[in-house]
Amino acid sequence: MLLAIESSCDETSAAVLHNSQVLSNIISSQVFHTDYGGVIPELASRAHVQSISAVVKAAIQEAQIETKDLTAIAVTTEPGLIGSLLVGANFAKGLALRLGVPCVPVHHIEGHLYSGCLEDSTVEFPFIALVVSGGHTSLFEVQSYNSYSILGMTKDDAAGEAFDKVAKLLGLGYPGGPLVDKLAQSGNPAAYTFPRSMMHDGTYNFSFSGLKTSVRYFLQKTFPESIPENLLPDICASVQAAITEVLVAKTIRAAVEKNVRMVVIAGGVSANSGLRKLMNSTAAKHRIRMVAPRMSFCMDNAAMIGFLAEKKLHDNPGGFSRLDFKVHSAAMRAMRK
Repeated sequence: MLLAIESSCDETSAAVLHNSQVLSNIISSQVFHTDYGGVIPELASRAHVQSISAVVKAAIQEAQIETKDLTAIAVTTEPGLIGSLLVGANFAKGLALRLGVPCVPVHHIEGHLYSGCLEDSTVEFPFIALVVSGGHTSLFEVQSYNSYSILGMTKDDAAGEAFDKVAKLLGLGYPGGPLVDKLAQSGNPAAYTFPRSMMHDGTYNFSFSGLKTSVRYFLQKTFPESIPENLLPDICASVQAAITEVLVAKTIRAAVEKNVRMVVIAGGVSANSGLRKLMNSTAAKHRIRMVAPRMSFCMDNAAMIGFLAEKKLHDNPGGFSRLDFKVHSAAMRAMRK
C-alpha cells in the first residue's frame, strides 16, 4: 500500500494506491483564493498545514486500511509554491520516518504526464503528451515510464494563465478557465478573430501572451464602457477557439511527424470541453487515439503522484530510503530534455 501526497499549489490531496489501483483520492481545494483573484502563496501554505492531517486520514479511511499497512510514501517535491511543497514534503518525511518505509519524491509535471496511463491501462508507449495547466504548457514524446523528451513549451504565458487573464478582463472572476469554458459552450467561436500565435512556425513551442494583449485591446476599442452580457458567450468561444486550435494543431502535428498513434492530454486545462472535443475529432481524422483523464485526475491530485511513485519503486526498490531530498519551485529544473 502506498500513500501519496500532493500540495504543490492550492489543492491538498492524499491518495492510497495498491498495484496501480486507486483505493482513495481525496482532494481539498482552497476556494478562498477566489476572493483575491489568484493564489496567495502564504495563505496557501497555511491552509495546507491546517488540512493535511485530515486529508491524509480521510484517504486512509476511504481506502479501508490502517496507517500501519502502508509500505511506502510518495510526495510532490517540484515544481510549485515553496511553502506549499514544504508542508507536503515534511509531512511525508515524518510519516515515512515513523513507519520506517521509503519515501519517493515525484515531479509534479511527470505526475500529470502519466495520468493518462492512470486513467486508461491500455495506453501504449510511445505517445505524445500535452501537459497544459495554469502554470505549464508543454509537449512531450513519452517512450516509457522512465524515458521521455520535451518537444516544446510555452515561451511566456501558459494556456491556463491566458484563460484566467482573459476571464479577468471580462470580469468573470477566478479561476477563469472553467467560467470561460461554460460560457463558450453557448457561443459562436467564429464571432471574433484572435491571434493563433506560433501556430505555423514549425516548432512545438507555444505563446499566449499576445492573445491576452489582443483581447485587451479589442475590448478597449469595441466596448469602451462595458461589455454587453449577451456577447460574453461569443467572446469566450472565440478566445477558447484561439487557444485550443493552437494546442491541438501542435499536438497532432507532433504525433504525425513522430509517427506516434496515441496522444494524451493532461493537466487542469485538459478538462476544457472545447479542447477535448477538438483534440478527439482531429486525432480521429488522423487515426490517432486520444486519451484524457477523468476530471479528478486532471486537477492537481495525489493519485497521479502515487501511480508514478509505484513505477519508480518497481524500477529501483531500494533507492528511496534517504529523506534528505529538497523541494524546488522551478518548473522545468529537473525534467529531462
